[in-house]
Amino acid sequence: MSLSAESAAAVRKAASDAGMSVSGWVERTVGGIARRQAGLLAMDEYEAEHGAFTPEEREQARRTLRELGLLDVRVAG
Repeated sequence: MSLSAESAAAVRKAASDAGMSVSGWVERTVGGIARRQAGLLAMDEYEAEHGAFTPEEREQARRTLRELGLLDVRVAG
């Protein structure tokens, strides 16, 4: 894997700020991204089979994710 010098410095800083090794930080971060993508794909497949989620279902999902600490309200609103 290759990174620009700027990205590599940002990764080193983020890992240091988190008290982690670079390898551990990259593993955690990339793993999280991969799990989110898999979840989004599963949602797309569900909607393709059963129809789109309603606005009420989407709001309930947001509430649940917030309650679980899995939704960053600074990003998601």
